[in-house]
Amino acid sequence: MAQRVETMVKGQAERLFGVLDELMSGVGVTWKDLGRIGVGVGPGNFTGIRISVAAARGLALSLEVPAIGVSTFAALAHELPRPVVACVDARGGRMYVQHLGQTEAKKPLIADADVIPAHLFAKGPCVVGHHARELAARHGGEFRAPKFPVAVAIAKIAAASDARQAPRPVPLYVRAPDAAPPRQRAPVILP
Repeated sequence: MAQRVETMVKGQAERLFGVLDELMSGVGVTWKDLGRIGVGVGPGNFTGIRISVAAARGLALSLEVPAIGVSTFAALAHELPRPVVACVDARGGRMYVQHLGQTEAKKPLIADADVIPAHLFAKGPCVVGHHARELAARHGGEFRAPKFPVAVAIAKIAAASDARQAPRPVPLYVRAPDAAPPRQRAPVILP
């Protein structure tokens, strides 16, 4: 198991396959050795998620292996006792939050970090992720650090998933994108 993190403001699409090549060669693995591809589907940076999901789906098609999408919430909560409240920074003082129970997960939501719904913290769940320590202290619950880095948890979840049952990965959008298509119709291009 290996991982690599590079913080980048732009250029992720151009750098992605170079990082993958370096990572795989560092552990003696080639593209042909892959039996499935795990990919984080978010929530997170819109562009980064779209790049990673598109790359994973393209690789899966070309290598003829399944691609398994894993949410950031599931990765943070992997192998923690249930129930879990998983929190991801949504920037601007907001949080993406999801309550994961024994058998089901509630719909993820976005909330101001200071106004996360208290009902999510009923029964004193484990709280993991961004500002988890503060949220557990404020709302009740037990702070837990993730058992694995997110990328490692994604790989573990994907490896254990039933690839025949897994839908194709799609980005998990909890809120609308900041950028939107123009309201005016595009010009008609004549033949």
